[in-house]
Amino acid sequence: MLLAVDIRKTFQSAERRFTLDVAFQATSQRVVLFGPSGAGKSLTLQAIAGLLRPDEGTITLHGNALFDSARGIDLKPQARRVAYLFQDFALFPHLNVRQNIGFGLQHGWLNPRARISHPQIDYWLDALELKSVAGNHPAQLSGGQKQRVALARALVAQPRLLLLDEPFSALDSALRERMRRELSELQTRLDIPMVLITHDPDDVAAFGDQVVQVSNGQVRENQPFAGYARSEP
Repeated sequence: MLLAVDIRKTFQSAERRFTLDVAFQATSQRVVLFGPSGAGKSLTLQAIAGLLRPDEGTITLHGNALFDSARGIDLKPQARRVAYLFQDFALFPHLNVRQNIGFGLQHGWLNPRARISHPQIDYWLDALELKSVAGNHPAQLSGGQKQRVALARALVAQPRLLLLDEPFSALDSALRERMRRELSELQTRLDIPMVLITHDPDDVAAFGDQVVQVSNGQVRENQPFAGYARSEP
């Protein structure tokens, strides 16, 4: 993967002024944006996905511009072919597992049929061991199952890049360790590049082939993983 980010965005409110000024090049298949809450990690991820428009700068993936303020380029999220896995999974509560996964294949906002059939949906149901709950709704799923459904929905459209926003924070410690292992094995098998944000050193140890440390809206360090102390930043 060659993802290059060089962006600036200022947020102003009555209480606070915050400037995101982030620049880094991701050259590994697994990159972790690491830093405390409020550092600007999620804002950076949203900018890469096209959910947040920077004031200025550039974002390129494999040499193709996703955003370039000087040239007036700002691709819509769908055109970027970037999958975003939200922290709370953002599953549709009124759709079953099969429909939630199928939503990633659709254009527009029509809900997929309850028994929608598609080879890619069937593939991910099988790959992520979700066949037995394909007809269930999110309220009937465990935390780990919800995460796998969200991951399947993200991957079904065959994205060029996977973005993960604190993907294990909502899970208990035992499930967190299992899902780290499952995600690591899946990413290795698919060879899909990923950028993961976290404040947990255990996530850094599991996925940080390259670590970009972010603090107060700026990159403080950008280097291959060489081991981090297991303490809160």
